[in-house]
Amino acid sequence: MDIQRLRQSLRIKWLNYYRENRHWLALMGVWVNCDGQRRPSSSFILASLSVLEPQLTQILPLIVDLNHNPDRIVRVLGLNFNPEIELEKVSVDRLETDKSVRFLPGGEAQAVAFNSTTRASSLSTAMDEACRGSRQEATEIVHDRE
Repeated sequence: MDIQRLRQSLRIKWLNYYRENRHWLALMGVWVNCDGQRRPSSSFILASLSVLEPQLTQILPLIVDLNHNPDRIVRVLGLNFNPEIELEKVSVDRLETDKSVRFLPGGEAQAVAFNSTTRASSLSTAMDEACRGSRQEATEIVHDRE
């Protein structure tokens, strides 16, 4: 098994999944700040990718036996990044390198760009310290007010 190829595959599948579902993922309480990167929680990323990438389900039991810290697993797999920022980078790189894509042989070339107008909501990063989800602390704040 080629680990670098698996990492690249996971990165692409995660970004595609995030891009297709960002409208509801931005509203979920799964966002954390881990090692300076704002992203969905490691458990959420791993659970999503275990469905999208069959090779991951083959090696995940071994990985978990070696280290059961989901944040560390996500770092090792190269997934500790803010998907919004990565999608913007991909869009810019794609537009700079691929000015057009042909959809039909002999057809007119049409410019293709990702729609990056939908942005993740700016949830408070103060609630996302130490790789904890924002949902738990938001609940604690509500209970403190009562």
